[in-house]
Amino acid sequence: MAKGIFTQGVTLLTNGQAGLGDAKAALRGQGFDIVKESPAQGEWAFGGPTLIVPFLPQVNGYAAVDLVNHPWPDAMGDPKSDPMTFGAWSMGHFGPLAFPGGLARAGQHAWAWPAGRSIPQGHRGFLRVRLGYAFGAKDDAPIFPADYDPVPEMMFLSRAVLALLKIPGVVCYFNPNGEVLRDEQSFREVWESCSEQEKLPLSLWMNVRFFKLNESLGFMDTVGNGQLDVPDVEAVFPMSGYDPGDIDYYLRNVTHYLLESGREMRTGEDIDGPGETNLSWTMEVLDRGVVEPPRHVLRLYPKASSKTVRAALSALGRSPA
Repeated sequence: MAKGIFTQGVTLLTNGQAGLGDAKAALRGQGFDIVKESPAQGEWAFGGPTLIVPFLPQVNGYAAVDLVNHPWPDAMGDPKSDPMTFGAWSMGHFGPLAFPGGLARAGQHAWAWPAGRSIPQGHRGFLRVRLGYAFGAKDDAPIFPADYDPVPEMMFLSRAVLALLKIPGVVCYFNPNGEVLRDEQSFREVWESCSEQEKLPLSLWMNVRFFKLNESLGFMDTVGNGQLDVPDVEAVFPMSGYDPGDIDYYLRNVTHYLLESGREMRTGEDIDGPGETNLSWTMEVLDRGVVEPPRHVLRLYPKASSKTVRAALSALGRSPA
């Protein structure tokens, strides 16, 4: 999947009783304009009753906020048994980077909001906020504006989420592109803390996951960096030498570096390890990571552990070609 008709998209899971009128009031109460309302599409997967909110109208940038009283289709349909849902997924209607099983994976790795492992299972509907530049545009119109920047998009969507999380019937926030789950309190706490520190609220947009490759090696990765047009980051490390909390912080720092530097990384380059300044780690630039969803990744690990890391990944069928 890639950005296209929609460049970003986030979701709020509901109990099936949320109302579009409440969504309209909540958005307007936080200063958002509503420039158009549209009825539901013939197929729920393509759009329920919708509000159109301007983002950058001068370049045809708008967000569609729609209400769907149907559970989130985590399987994303099937070309034979459920072609409508599959077609909507393939066109980015559930998020341009969404991949089947995303909600289940988000629940399994809801470290920042442990209740996210169970609460979303009771949802019955969802509110989508999908952003793009193709609303009513001609077929030959560009998908992206000339000075496209994904960061303001994500900030705009997060402000909309803060408004919509308050409406009756909303269960929680779910970002299918970054496989993140949050309730209103934890979402707001991160937002306010990052605003005070003038930092990007990356943990609201991209998840960090933890696995064990074997008895001695840990594995952590980001998911969702593609929303900001940078690769996801994997770290493979001996668990005896590194704390997972430090690796989490490291992955976020590397993501910030990728955003700020804007340069292309290369396989074989040296890089500082967590809390280090001695270029003791190395990197591999890969077209696919160890764990779904499929995406470009930057894999990092200590140079001293290269043989052990490569052997473990080879056993999983994930060593570089």
